Order: sequence, then C-alpha cells, then structure tokens
Amino acid sequence: MSALPLRLPSHLALVALAAALAALPAHARLRESQMDVPVEVVDAYGKAVAQPIRVTVWSDDANPTPAPVLVLGHGRSAHADQRAGLGRVRLSEASAFFVRRGFIVAVPTRIGYGVSGGEDVEDSGTCQDKNYPPGYSAAARQTLQVLDAVRARPDAAKDRAVVMGQSYGGTTAIAVGALQPAGVQAVINFAGGGGGNPQTQPGRPCAPQRLERLFAHYGATLRMPSLWLYTENDRYFGATYPQAWFAAFRAAGGTGEFTRFPPQGEDGHLTFSRAPQIWQPRVAAFLEQHGFPAPASATPAPDAAEPRPVGEDR
Repeated sequence: MSALPLRLPSHLALVALAAALAALPAHARLRESQMDVPVEVVDAYGKAVAQPIRVTVWSDDANPTPAPVLVLGHGRSAHADQRAGLGRVRLSEASAFFVRRGFIVAVPTRIGYGVSGGEDVEDSGTCQDKNYPPGYSAAARQTLQVLDAVRARPDAAKDRAVVMGQSYGGTTAIAVGALQPAGVQAVINFAGGGGGNPQTQPGRPCAPQRLERLFAHYGATLRMPSLWLYTENDRYFGATYPQAWFAAFRAAGGTGEFTRFPPQGEDGHLTFSRAPQIWQPRVAAFLEQHGFPAPASATPAPDAAEPRPVGEDR
C-alpha cells in the first residue's frame, strides 16, 4: 500500500516552502542600467569638447562586492551615417560573459556616436595623411572618466579594473594602459587598429607604419599585462600588420601576449561579436592569470540577444 501524501496546514506549508527556497543557491540576475557621464576631451585640432555620454552598465547583485570594473570599448565605422546611427552601445553578450566572471561592466557610447551624439573628436584626417594619436587620446580620456564614474558606485572596487576594446576600442585600451592609470591591472586589445575599410582596401589600413610608430610609443610606457587578440582573415587590418604593430610595441618595452586565431567566417574582424566561443576561453585564462578569478556563482545570458554589428560598430 502506497503512503498517502502528508498535508500540512496552509501556514506551515508556506513556512516549508520558504525554507526550501532559502536552501537553494541564489539565482543570479544580469542587470542592465544606464548613466550619463560628463566627459571632457581635446580633438586633433586642439578644440576642447565637453558633453555627457551615455554609458550602459551591466552588473549582478549576486556577485561578491566590491566588484572589479571592466570598461568595454566599441569600434569605429568609416561611415559617418553608421556612427550617428549606432544607437546605445550595449555589447550584451560579451558583457554577460564578464559579469559572470564577477565584473561590473561599463560600455560607453563615445562622443560622436549614437545616442551620445556630438562632434567627431576621433577624426584623424585623410587616408593619405593620418594623424592617429589625438583620436585615441580622446577615446582613452573618455574611458578613464567613465571608469571614475562607475567606481563611485558603492558595489564597485576603487582599485581593481580592466580595460578592453574591439577594433578602435582595442587600440584605445592600449592607449589607456600607456597612461598607467591607478587601479587598472590589465588591458585587452581585440583586433585593435585604425584606418581600415574592408570594402575599399581589404587588409590594407591607412598609414599602417604610423600605427606601428603609435604602438611603439605606447609600448614605451605600458608596463601592465596586455593581451592582443587578432584573427588571420581580418579584412580591416590583414594578418601581418597587427604582428608588426605588436613587435614594435614589444621592442619599445611594452609587456603583452599576442594571440592570432585561425580564419573565422568571411571576416575575422567580426570574431568578437560573431564567435565568442573562440575568444572567451583565451580571455578567461588571461584574467585568471592576472588576479581576476571567476566567482562561484554564474549569471544567465541576457533576455534578448543584441543585433549583430554592421561593420565594426557594435
């Protein structure tokens, strides 16, 4: 004869349910918020520009606090209409990966893009006469001002941070590291460079030797760990230029590790957004190596997937 189910009084049933729920592990939740951060930069023509920019912030209240901060920088389209139409940059899938690793993630929409609007403070001139340093300086300064703003949160660590970016944002991450900002322990450059256009000059960026000198300049002062990630069939920068840039960086004294992935799809430059399974293990190992182990809890993926990027915008 089977045993009859035990029926508890309603109030005891509620107590039992509460106790059972309390015994379960906390269910992590990925939280998305927005903030406007006032920033000040100087463009390539010496003009000072001050305005707020929109920053998407991803966090998880189940993560240990104070949590380290990761600022994640976006790329740059060669087309003004695409920069203006960028909207609010979210980078939700990559951000979820870093939140699962215990970070608070800040994704700025820089001056001249999408909802932030404003002048093109990253303009570097014509392809024949590129002046790269001021644009990256403007992007780096915005990155550091965003980092300071997010560090003001009560759940954010004041002295533990990583800066990462893709394409234009990747070079920006190296520019940030060269400034030796307090409390930034590592930088990650994903497909960093400038002046690329896969439609008009695939694999041949504008003035690559000037970029080589720029990376050497950064290498003279960057002493924190840096990770450089490129893909063999990058239609913006090709397979050989990034290696030359890294070699110049190292020759000048920069510290870093270079990883080149095999070809991915029709354009490896898009590996960051289209093939996260390729790069996430390498980045996770780098973070572990340099003092950022993942917490025991994990965060689920965002509710809605972000649209795939156009060019290198998102």
